[in-house]
Amino acid sequence: MLRPATLITTILFLLAGGILAWMLLGPENETAPSARLGGGETRPVAVAVARIEERDLVERRRFTGSIEGADRIEITPRVGGRVAKVFVNLGDRVESGDPLLQLDTEEFEQDVAQAAAELEVAEASLAEALASRDATRRELQRTRELRDQGIASRSELEGAETEVALAQTRVALAESQIRQRRSALRTREIQLSYTRIAAGTDDSTRWVAERHVDPGAVISASETALALVRLQPVRAILAVTEADYGRLSPGQAARVYTAAYPDAGFAGTIARIAPEFRPGSRQARVEVEIPNERNQLRPGMFVEAAITLGQRDAARAIPRDAIIQRETGPTLFSVDRSGERPRARRHQAVIGVRDGNWIELLEPDLPPRAEVVILGQHLLADGTPLRLTDPYNVPGADFGPDTSGSDTP
Repeated sequence: MLRPATLITTILFLLAGGILAWMLLGPENETAPSARLGGGETRPVAVAVARIEERDLVERRRFTGSIEGADRIEITPRVGGRVAKVFVNLGDRVESGDPLLQLDTEEFEQDVAQAAAELEVAEASLAEALASRDATRRELQRTRELRDQGIASRSELEGAETEVALAQTRVALAESQIRQRRSALRTREIQLSYTRIAAGTDDSTRWVAERHVDPGAVISASETALALVRLQPVRAILAVTEADYGRLSPGQAARVYTAAYPDAGFAGTIARIAPEFRPGSRQARVEVEIPNERNQLRPGMFVEAAITLGQRDAARAIPRDAIIQRETGPTLFSVDRSGERPRARRHQAVIGVRDGNWIELLEPDLPPRAEVVILGQHLLADGTPLRLTDPYNVPGADFGPDTSGSDTP
């Protein structure tokens, strides 16, 4: 009688031998793993099939991003001072030329008055210099006449000529001082004008996005007081990976959606594509320009953009479930009805545009209305007999009407 340990070892040895024999004598990798009937006939495999159809396909890819205004302007005064009045508030609409901010003008008005007074002094100095020059010229003329009569000496004539030259120099100095004082006065007047800030004159409507100051506050030059944004058009800023980057180009159509208006889509166009990828995210910036005529889209909104990557009219289309991935690449099984029983025919597939549940079939060149397997391919090999099943009656199958072509994300 065998001992228990020997019995267990014998059983395990026989079991391992049986598994090895099945692996050596069973079906090869490319043969369907279905059971065989008596006489070596392969048991039919139940599959669901669909026909090749002619369809207009549009491939769209969806990207997420956020809205930015057409431009953003930060309002900073060119001179510092106390804020006297702020004419706008957060969210206000601003037209071209509208007043925005007023600084206290008392100090600047005093500077203008002082500069004007200094100009008057310079003008008086010029008048004095001109009168002195005219007097020295008359004295020079008399000295020359006396010199011709032999009364005045040569040294007296030279002294008179020197006085005229000095008087002319004083006139030139007074004239330069007047130009200097006029420039100083103009500078003070410009600084006074800087105390009142108004919107630009480019005929664009903008909105107050930020307000940082209130009346009575002291603000320095170049400190941001307000921020204005333009909402027509706006830009959807998207981040695109390398896989999609090469399929995008300026001018491509896009449809933009936001949670604020879930039932509306906004038409846009790719305007700009960044020439580089950000090192951290390995994504490139893409800007979609949207007209935004009703000002519904606002900067900072989260959006989803559907961009058309490809379009085919009257393309040979098959359900996406007809394609499976095997070691040799995308694979497709068609139905061969030439014999007594339908059989599977294996093909290497080349696909084109993807539109929801449908894919453009470029290769193989199957005839129109040919049948392809859409469920059960993992059990098939080339030549496997088939038992066709209605795909709509297969539990868990997803072959219902295609709604992916809708514009709603």
